[in-house]
Amino acid sequence: MADTTEPEPPAAVADDDDNGVAPEEEAQVDFVPLVKLEEVKTKTLEEDETVLFKMRAKLFRWESDSWEKEVKMWKERGTGDIRFLQHKDTKKVRLLMRREKTMKICANFYVAPAIAIKENAGSDRSWVWQCHDFSEEKTDLVTLAVRFANSENAQKFKEQFLDAQKVNKAIEEGNTPEAVSAPKEDAAKPKEDTEEESKQEEKKDEDEKKEEQKKE
Repeated sequence: MADTTEPEPPAAVADDDDNGVAPEEEAQVDFVPLVKLEEVKTKTLEEDETVLFKMRAKLFRWESDSWEKEVKMWKERGTGDIRFLQHKDTKKVRLLMRREKTMKICANFYVAPAIAIKENAGSDRSWVWQCHDFSEEKTDLVTLAVRFANSENAQKFKEQFLDAQKVNKAIEEGNTPEAVSAPKEDAAKPKEDTEEESKQEEKKDEDEKKEEQKKE
């Protein structure tokens, strides 16, 4: 007589991985830091100053060549916004410029009344002067030059430079500089560089470099 008893189903087997080993359960553990760090606000000291003037420009410094120390040449310091900042308490005015991408300071000096600002190589859009610059650790007397996209912006910069000197001179003489320290509306909003002017500026830079190479 045939056995009609149905076979029992196989016992349930725990899910194994490919190696035949049951996977470990993922540990649910919350790690709490032992020390809680508070957010630190960085200060640039510009928080205590008022922006009198801001304009995009390119800065250069007259310095020794990297290979031939006895040879002097213009070296580009950076491109960015050049600003005149007035301290809210002392009313003194300084010039500050940061590179537009890295925000690193490339010019930082007190606009002393004795500084003589002059045209650079007869250009109507570039100025040159000597000052004690504090953008680096050394504070030697340096020669700086700034170049703008057009003569209109360059002229506005010079006017603000001279106004800043008047403010600082009045302070040094013990007078109140409020009459000449107020920012000008037209100077605070300089003419923007158009695409055509930017191309012209690049072309002028290339032409100037070619002229310098010919002289060498």
